Amino acid sequence: MLETSARLLRLLSLLQTRRDWSGADLADRLGVTDRTVRRDVDKLRSLGYPVHATTGTAGGYRLGAGAALPPLLLDDEEAVAVAVGLRSAASGSVAGIEETSVRALAKLEQVLPARLRNRVNALQSAVLPLTGRGPTVDADTLAVIAAACRDRERLRFDYRARAGEESLRQVEPLRLVHTGRRWYLVAFDVDRDDWRTFRVDRLTPRTPTGPKFAPREPPGGDVAAYTAYGLSNAAYRHQAVVTLHLPLERAAEQVTPTSGVLEPLDDGRCVLRAGGNSLDGLAMWLALLGCEFEVRSPPELVDRLAVVAGRLTRAVGRTDP
Repeated sequence: MLETSARLLRLLSLLQTRRDWSGADLADRLGVTDRTVRRDVDKLRSLGYPVHATTGTAGGYRLGAGAALPPLLLDDEEAVAVAVGLRSAASGSVAGIEETSVRALAKLEQVLPARLRNRVNALQSAVLPLTGRGPTVDADTLAVIAAACRDRERLRFDYRARAGEESLRQVEPLRLVHTGRRWYLVAFDVDRDDWRTFRVDRLTPRTPTGPKFAPREPPGGDVAAYTAYGLSNAAYRHQAVVTLHLPLERAAEQVTPTSGVLEPLDDGRCVLRAGGNSLDGLAMWLALLGCEFEVRSPPELVDRLAVVAGRLTRAVGRTDP
């Protein structure tokens, strides 16, 4: 009986980690036969877990949504991560979930073992969130987008660009990206036949979603790199390519993914790609990095560096000791 109960818990845990499972995959992971998997699924159903089954070559098992949320199986690290995440959400960038997060956290902490509660409290007491007045996004909007990404369903939404113009977009959503301050959607724009990055706080989804689409190769093969380049370069009037006389690891301490993209060059140098709407602003930012550098492009930036350097030199000469 103890072995059967442990296997049921393991089966439930597997069903919660992935949307769809074939019977053969579950049997292989549990080390049992397909018949045993079917019998264990029936036992889970008798306990109130809505496990759906489909037949055929693409058939398998899926844990559905029931009338009540079934107990979640979390290991120690997962439980701590969820608790800390809920506490952070109470003052995060997602609007409307602060109170809900507090209620969910209260329920979770009631069932956490004392050792885990102590870990969560110690971590939280040592962290001081410094929240800003950045844009917030609606939790329902995030849920709609996340579901469309997961289910590979086309998404339509009204979008307001930076300059204020509005448009209706139809996209194939790929991934949500959170920079810590803002939420972005990386998606293939069907009408423009190209990949785009959208600010989530500027879009309003239209439901229902659909139809389904076949997955495309991520832009550049790396969603994170594509998003970082779009936020730090493509969105600006000027793009600069600069060789920094700093090892990549040290440069990364000063250049965030939203301010520039770094590429290794050799042990002591790296390449920085960054954008800006002002060449003077780019020149000053590069100077403040505190290292030697050479501008590869654009040549106009070199000219502006000379102008800014002359201005600073004259300012030093006119300063009273």
